[in-house]
Amino acid sequence: MPGASENSHMQHPDFRVNSKIFATLGYPDKGWAMVKLTPEQQRAFVQSDGAAFAPVKGAWGARGATNVRLSVAREGLLQEAIAAAFKNVSGDAPKPPARKRPKS
Repeated sequence: MPGASENSHMQHPDFRVNSKIFATLGYPDKGWAMVKLTPEQQRAFVQSDGAAFAPVKGAWGARGATNVRLSVAREGLLQEAIAAAFKNVSGDAPKPPARKRPKS
């Protein structure tokens, strides 16, 4: 992936573009990875393969951070998830519409 680099964060490898993490290995343990998806993308991947994809616990998961169980993830689906996470972080993905502020 153009511009991507491997780094380390919180004692596990991560993958970045434009200094932003789009995927990690070893979270929550060495059998898992994490990809930064949108909440909509996350729902689609969990629906496609709930044995392999699960929301990260807490607020990060609610915003789309998604765990991947590497031992059961299908290669093609995992590649799609990584590509989506890369696009989300690299700026190649469409931006969500700006939220309107309530009038005071």
